[in-house]
Amino acid sequence: MEWGRVVTDEVHQNQILRELYLKELRTQKLYTQYHVNPLRKVHRITRKPMSWHDNLEEPADARFLNLIHHAAQGPRKKYPEAQTENQEIGWDSEPLVDPERSDHRMNHFRVYNDITLYKAKMWSLGEDDRHK
Repeated sequence: MEWGRVVTDEVHQNQILRELYLKELRTQKLYTQYHVNPLRKVHRITRKPMSWHDNLEEPADARFLNLIHHAAQGPRKKYPEAQTENQEIGWDSEPLVDPERSDHRMNHFRVYNDITLYKAKMWSLGEDDRHK
């Protein structure tokens, strides 16, 4: 017989497993009432903010919703005056003079007549081709 080699006897192994099984049955209890151990620290796990089933029972917080809507507005709707130097650049974006389309002093529309149509057509074809 070699040293270090253990002969496995199936009857002996079965007896060990049976004793373990009976010991587990003796010490095992079925718990139906659960409670928190007061001696252990409880770690709170926060809920997922986007989970719809966690937020069903909570009513909407009006103060929080007003705060979120106020933050989503643009700066001109939130404040009566510019708050920073950069905001002052585009704060008053309304034109100083009312843009009338019929006033020819301010509006210089492109007018086409025979000669300008001819020149525009020539430019669209490419003037470089004409000189070759």
